[in-house]
Amino acid sequence: MQDQYNPQDIEQKVQQHWDSNETFAATEDPNKEKFYCLSMFPYPSGRLHMGHVRNYTIGDVISRFQRLQGKNVMQPIGWDAFGLPAENAAVKNNTAPAPWTYENIEYMKNQLKSLGFGYDWNREFATCRPEYYRWEQEFFTKLYEKGLVYKKMSTVNWDPVDQTVLANEQVVDGRGWRSGAIVEQKEIPQWFIKITEYAQELIDDLDKLDGWPEMVKTMQRNWIGRSEGVELKFEVKGQADLEVYTTRPDTLMGVTYVGIAAGHPLAAEAAKTNPELAAFIEECKNNKVAEAEMATMEKKGMATGLTAIHPLNGREVPVYVANFVLMDYGTGAVMAVPAHDQRDYEFATKYGLDIIPVISPADGSELNISEEAYTEKGVLFDSGEFDGLEFQAAFDAISARLEAEGKGKKTVNFRLRDWGVSRQRYWGAPIPMVTTEDGQVHPVPADQLPVILPEDVVMDGVTSPIKADKEWAKTTFNGEPALRETDTFDTFMESSWYYARYCSPQADDILDPEKANYWLPADQYVGGIEHACMHLLYSRFFHKLLRDAGYVTSDEPFKRLLCQGMVLADAFSYENEKGGTEWVAPTHVTVERDGKGHITSAKDSTGRDVEHSGMIKMSKSKNNGIDPQEMVDKYGADTVRLFMMFASPADMTLEWQESGVEGANRFLRRVWKLVNEHIQHGEVPALDAATLTTDQKALRREVHKTIAKVTDDIERRQTFNTAIAAIMELMNKLTKAPLAEGQDRAIMDEALKAIVRMLYPITPHICFEMWEALGEQDADHAQWPTFDEAALVEDEKLIILQVNGKLRSKITVAADAPKEQVEELGLNDENVKKFTDGKTVRKVIYVPGKLLNIVAN
Repeated sequence: MQDQYNPQDIEQKVQQHWDSNETFAATEDPNKEKFYCLSMFPYPSGRLHMGHVRNYTIGDVISRFQRLQGKNVMQPIGWDAFGLPAENAAVKNNTAPAPWTYENIEYMKNQLKSLGFGYDWNREFATCRPEYYRWEQEFFTKLYEKGLVYKKMSTVNWDPVDQTVLANEQVVDGRGWRSGAIVEQKEIPQWFIKITEYAQELIDDLDKLDGWPEMVKTMQRNWIGRSEGVELKFEVKGQADLEVYTTRPDTLMGVTYVGIAAGHPLAAEAAKTNPELAAFIEECKNNKVAEAEMATMEKKGMATGLTAIHPLNGREVPVYVANFVLMDYGTGAVMAVPAHDQRDYEFATKYGLDIIPVISPADGSELNISEEAYTEKGVLFDSGEFDGLEFQAAFDAISARLEAEGKGKKTVNFRLRDWGVSRQRYWGAPIPMVTTEDGQVHPVPADQLPVILPEDVVMDGVTSPIKADKEWAKTTFNGEPALRETDTFDTFMESSWYYARYCSPQADDILDPEKANYWLPADQYVGGIEHACMHLLYSRFFHKLLRDAGYVTSDEPFKRLLCQGMVLADAFSYENEKGGTEWVAPTHVTVERDGKGHITSAKDSTGRDVEHSGMIKMSKSKNNGIDPQEMVDKYGADTVRLFMMFASPADMTLEWQESGVEGANRFLRRVWKLVNEHIQHGEVPALDAATLTTDQKALRREVHKTIAKVTDDIERRQTFNTAIAAIMELMNKLTKAPLAEGQDRAIMDEALKAIVRMLYPITPHICFEMWEALGEQDADHAQWPTFDEAALVEDEKLIILQVNGKLRSKITVAADAPKEQVEELGLNDENVKKFTDGKTVRKVIYVPGKLLNIVAN
């Protein structure tokens, strides 16, 4: 063992050992308990960022810990390789997305290896390869044949910069999630998968996910949005009936108008003879679609000239096109009750429409709607036969009458819409459908799959090459001329089932059921909470599709979910000559701090004063990203991994501080030094627990208490930072421990071997080397240390002595000392007697094994 810790030499040697021995290759073994650990796979953007490093370090720590527990562990990795960034980069660099993607994959693969992640590289795949997406295409055709896929004209969220459709989940504050462009509404043909068929099950099965954060489950429940209400009809003079859905049928008698979406068929019909209305409908197409913005934006509308008939009292009410009604939600029409809905109230006030209250407060207080709607549930009045009923009774009675008259029925509705999977850009899997000359649409036969995306293209703009090349679309179906679909799949299609493909990446089908059912569901999934209502929801849906197709037997894809926090870093900037902001990399800034660690001044490498903008998320735009490779080259992978796991709880934000990285490096050097010094002392006698002194027993007790805590922190609590803190605390005690006697050295040997194994999941390279230096073999397959119950039993207890609640002394007593003995020792303690002499002892309070309080005056 070298005297000095040299991470570069050690890490390269250990990584070569893992490669040549395929240490982390996984195979199915029915005789062993399996553990499938998965981190969300990376997009091959070119370089790893610290968010990647944190995500994959967490997953690797869990995987290595479970391997030392004796489990059959699989930890795969691959590449989420389709998508717009590759296409945009190709346009910028006048190249094709494929070579850009494959070059990035090679570079990032080497970066992952340099960090020592224990992946089964035999299972690696990239989703842009035909051997992957071919099975996705075939599965899609099977869903089509089962009636779970359809195509229709749809008003979509259109990103004018990225020139593609966005799912509702991909619209953030009215803007495209990647481009930041203001999203427009556009009507185009789209392919959909019927996720709504599974809406109830997707909600119900959240209750099975005990290992998921409650926040994620709540986000999915809200996104799916189950509600119980009534579906009812308003007759419209001279037109088809207008269907609306409401969760408040108790307010039905207060309806004073009906609002319809700009995309509703009735709106289009009315606009045929009304140019002003047609212009307003066109304006509505560019409405913001985020619900939060819909709630706060100005309410606008226009009368259609149509009149609807109230289904119960026959009152005629006007029909308005309203900008706050969307075709994607419900039926695209709402019954408006201005007195009891704030949105309807604002609209009615603006356009001078009737406001008729029909609900009074349940507590009997006065109803006041002079300034805003009364939206609470209460008691009905001015509602005919329903007067005096409270909400639930009114709900039941009104829905029963509507049903009896054939005008409505109770129903369950969901906010969730079917999954639109069509995208109009190039770099994605072709949708495997064709259209024949008679206009009929057909799935591509299985023996003609995959429909291969041509990779030898040049991007000269945002237009997809397969749309621009008319020859590509030409094909045949049953010998007849046909045209291929030129839309490609939403890239969430690939990421919705990749976890399952890892189980049998060479299978001649989408999955090998036997292998898939050995590994699935994944025992641990690690990834960002930003995917709660996109990737995580789609994956749960896809898993149920796979189950119903007979491929898997489980209901859910992931048992346990850990959502890691973001990585933050200091951001620095200055104002340039043109008044713009220039961001300076924190690695090029020298700072001064006050006694509390706050930055008081900062200068860049030229000596220029720069402004500190605080700790913010690492990003290219703020130039505050830290290159992981630079840190690995400087400190070693183990140091970077240790800092990542120690600096913050895994699910909280992590503040990047190079001083913290330096501290992690110093700690590893201390461990290395202590192990080296221990080895230099030579042979270690066998541990004889029966002969240990009181001090030796106390130190050994600390070792086994640490093992118990670290085991629980990693396995159950997943608080990796507190596990590391406990190891550091033990190290502090070991550096002060005596080594004079043979049993001192035996305890040190036991302690260091425990520390090396406990640190191994976090810092595997250095621990691999130290494990061998301690005379052991193969750290990768060592056994996790177990704590000795007998060692945890305390022979003695330290008792705090108080007089009138104030600390006056301490005594050590036998662990099983009776109360009377402790009281006698306490009352006779010299320091206690100073404060009780001449006083009357009124009471003695004993907390067994901890504290003795003497009350005297």
